[in-house]
Amino acid sequence: MIEVQNITKNYGPFQALKDISFQVDKGQIVGFLGPNGAGKTTTMRILTCFMPASSGRVTIAGYDVFKESREVRKRIGYLPENVPLYPEMTVTKYLKYMAKIRSVLRSNIKARLDNAIEACGLTERRHQIIGQLSRGFRQRVGLAQALIHEPDVLILDEPTSGLDPRQIVEIRELIKALGKERTILFSTHILPEASMTCERLIIISRGEITGDVQLEAGRAVSKQNNTESVPVTTLTLSLEIAGAPADDILAILTDIPDVIRVEQTGANTADTATFRLHYTPTTDIRAEVAETIVGRGWRLLEMHTTEVSLEELFLSLTA
Repeated sequence: MIEVQNITKNYGPFQALKDISFQVDKGQIVGFLGPNGAGKTTTMRILTCFMPASSGRVTIAGYDVFKESREVRKRIGYLPENVPLYPEMTVTKYLKYMAKIRSVLRSNIKARLDNAIEACGLTERRHQIIGQLSRGFRQRVGLAQALIHEPDVLILDEPTSGLDPRQIVEIRELIKALGKERTILFSTHILPEASMTCERLIIISRGEITGDVQLEAGRAVSKQNNTESVPVTTLTLSLEIAGAPADDILAILTDIPDVIRVEQTGANTADTATFRLHYTPTTDIRAEVAETIVGRGWRLLEMHTTEVSLEELFLSLTA
C-alpha cells in the first residue's frame, strides 16, 4: 500500500533523509519511530505530497506521489503534528468544509460527516465551537477531517503529542479501531504508545532506517537485518550452576535447541559459574535447561528470566 524506495531529502548542505526505503502492507498499523530530528516529519510530508524528495520514488496504492499526486491525495488522510483547525467554526461546519475541499459529492457529505463524527467519538461535541474543545477533542476533530473522504491510508504525525495520559489512551484506542479497515502509518517517539498500538515498528535515526521490528502482544519478536528477518533476543535466562568447570557447562548450554548464545558472567569460583542465556522469545526453555543441568549431576543454584525492554532495543537501534 505504501512503498518508499531510496528516498533522499536535502535542505541545502544538510541531508535530512539518506536513501531510506521501506514498505507498509495493506491493513497494517505501523509505528514510525525515532528521536526528535530523526526525519519522521520530513518523511510524512513527502508521503503526503506536501513536499518533494530530492531523489527516490514513493508510491501509495500504486500511484506515484510525484507524478500522480492528485490521485494519491484522494487515497490518504493526513493528520499533521499541528492540526489545521479553524477555532471559530463548529465541529460540523468545519468537517463539512473539509468534505467539500476533499471533493466529496454533495449527496454523500451528510453520511460521510456522520460516519467520521461517530468513528471519532464526537457525537456530543458536533455542534460545539472548536476553540472551546479540549486538546484531546481537537485531536479527534483532526482525525475526523482525515477520515471524511474515507481514505485507504491514514498518515498521522505525532497524533498524541501534548495530550494527557487519559487522552493518549483514548486516541490510541481510536487508532486501533480505525486500523481494522485501513492502513495506518503514524510517527511518534513514545515507545509505550507504539508498542500498545502497532504490529510493526520502523526505526529511523539521523535520516536513516536503522531497524524494522515485528511485534507480538507489544513485545519485539524479530527485526529486519538488511533483507533477512532475525529473532530478537528480548528474553534472557540468568543461571548459577555448580559441579563442573565453566567451559564444560558453557558448551552444553550452547547446544540446547532455541538457544541463540550463552555468555559467562560474574565472578566465578572453581566450582560455581554464572551465565546469561539468550534464547528465541517465542519459546520457554526453562524446563529443558533445568533437566539438562540436573541430568548431568550438576547443581542448579539459581535461575530467573530477564526481559530486555523495547526501550533498550530502541536505544541500540538509534545509538
